[in-house]
Amino acid sequence: MAATRQAHTVWEGDLFKGTGTVTFDSSGIGEYAVSWPARTEEANGKTSPEELIAAAQSSCYNMAFSNVLAKAGAPPTRLNTKAEVTFVPGEGITRIHLTVQGEVPGMDEAAFVKAAEEGKANCPVSNALAGTTITLSASLV
Repeated sequence: MAATRQAHTVWEGDLFKGTGTVTFDSSGIGEYAVSWPARTEEANGKTSPEELIAAAQSSCYNMAFSNVLAKAGAPPTRLNTKAEVTFVPGEGITRIHLTVQGEVPGMDEAAFVKAAEEGKANCPVSNALAGTTITLSASLV
């Protein structure tokens, strides 16, 4: 079954001095301020498209990776994934780096790293962002 989720953004002003509000319509979890300075300098309590992509990437990756591990007979106790999305003005999003640490009883480091790469290959968000270089560091805790 297909699922469609919605969010919308209202923007006021020009790129450099304007501000916007991102609203998560499907979940109703809230509204978040967004601005150019939050994107290119310090966040100062506002979000950015890159932070939103990082949230989508890290959560989707954990789902895909946990499924790979479960199918291999080694369901994880815990996965902690950080996604770093790099934005360069004038160039765009230039890279994404995932760092995952996991607690997987009975699995060795080599098997974990191999499964981590398979999780990245099976992650729908990673696949949607295939035009961007996505790197991965994986380790057991």
